[in-house]
Amino acid sequence: MNRSPALPFDLSGIHLQPGRGLARQLYQALRERILDGRLAGGTRLPASRELAARLGISRNTVTRALDQLYAEGYVAGRVGDGTYVAELPRSQPVVNAAATPTATSPALQLVHSHHLATPAAGAPRAFRIGVPAFDLFPFETWARLQARFWRKPSPARLGYGDPAGDMQLRELIAAYLRNSRGLTCTAQQVLITCGSQQAISLCAQLLVQPGARVALENPGYRAAGHAFAVAGAQLCGIAVDGEGLDVAALQRLNDCRLAYVTPAHQYPTGVTLSLPRRLALLEWAKRVDGWIIEDDYDGEYRYSGTPLAPLAALDDQQRVIYVGTFGKLAFPALRLGYLVLPPALAEPFARRQALELRHLEVGTQAVMAEFIAAGHFQRHVRRMRQVARSRRDALLKAWPQSIPGCSPLPAVEAGLHLSIKVATRAREHELIAAARAADIEMNPLSDYWLPGSETPEDARAGLVLGFAAVPEAQIVEALQRLRRAWRL
Repeated sequence: MNRSPALPFDLSGIHLQPGRGLARQLYQALRERILDGRLAGGTRLPASRELAARLGISRNTVTRALDQLYAEGYVAGRVGDGTYVAELPRSQPVVNAAATPTATSPALQLVHSHHLATPAAGAPRAFRIGVPAFDLFPFETWARLQARFWRKPSPARLGYGDPAGDMQLRELIAAYLRNSRGLTCTAQQVLITCGSQQAISLCAQLLVQPGARVALENPGYRAAGHAFAVAGAQLCGIAVDGEGLDVAALQRLNDCRLAYVTPAHQYPTGVTLSLPRRLALLEWAKRVDGWIIEDDYDGEYRYSGTPLAPLAALDDQQRVIYVGTFGKLAFPALRLGYLVLPPALAEPFARRQALELRHLEVGTQAVMAEFIAAGHFQRHVRRMRQVARSRRDALLKAWPQSIPGCSPLPAVEAGLHLSIKVATRAREHELIAAARAADIEMNPLSDYWLPGSETPEDARAGLVLGFAAVPEAQIVEALQRLRRAWRL
């Protein structure tokens, strides 16, 4: 190795601050100079005593810094020959290269094109989408149950758990669905997930082959579309009308064996899939030997009569995969959902879950199980339904009667949001921009359509508003500001 002379050794720019770990600061300063080439390979470092004197620090501090550089391979030394900067490989400059590496992997390119939007920041305000009345959640009860679990947890629950989830929670979910939703299932069919989005993503990973067609409601839940697209699916939008998904159009689609639907309360239009179309959809799955993913994201919120039985409750061919979530009944940050799988899929899905997560965090599952077993969950569901109805009524009562270019409010019999048609995209943009300037949230309906949709642009326009996120008084006050913003 060619040795560079020991001196001069440039110490300019090294400023060590007392009280902040002198050895660590010196190590970082020397490492930075080695990596960026200011200390070239083969440069001989001054002796530790000399370096300490020049920096005004103790020799022990210098020794500790050099020992760390030795351990990580930045410097090397010979007995009686001093300490030298190691010869490190240097990257060659590339002319006209971009400042950041280019993502060439097909998977990375798909994620670049299909990802979730940044969530709205801050506490909920009118009229945020997808947020329940989590200001009413019984946090004191939850905290008490959580403290009791962690005070003395069973050693059996502290090791690696079942990738399908806590068995007690799965049994309680199955019992709740049987009793409250009319969905006959067993605990062995239930798989706990980290919210409904992870459940949908798991379906995409296991049921989609690259290039396979997946049918989606159009307009629809774009986050589901992104999950299927990242798995390599060819997304096929199926129109939605007053009866929900146009099943006749789905039946005309060739080479498609997977459909994603929101039958109880279509996202985002809010319509309910009619019974004839439910039966036709099940018949389609049977005919093509396919699967239906039923996302029942807010099915508990029904304001006339009891909640509708899920599509899965009508399925006698084991073709429906049911997606449920606690996020719309508790709060989104809980990140707790579940799948109800046909028996043939239960074990493969659990095995795939194990590869990704091993298993979910045990504490939240155990606390939710106790929350359900003690009756708190059922009482909370009833209260949430009553409050959502009251907040819906406040919006319907105070909403402006006549808005130029905007259709009247529709009947709202279910869910946590509503959708209003607008005459043109230009008018949609104008209304949304004025609302946001008044610090009021609402989403453009045009954002929910798949790219390349054949539906004319103006026919896609509309407003999507959530009504459950804030109390009635805030809804009324927001509507007063909206009237001024829209000059009504």
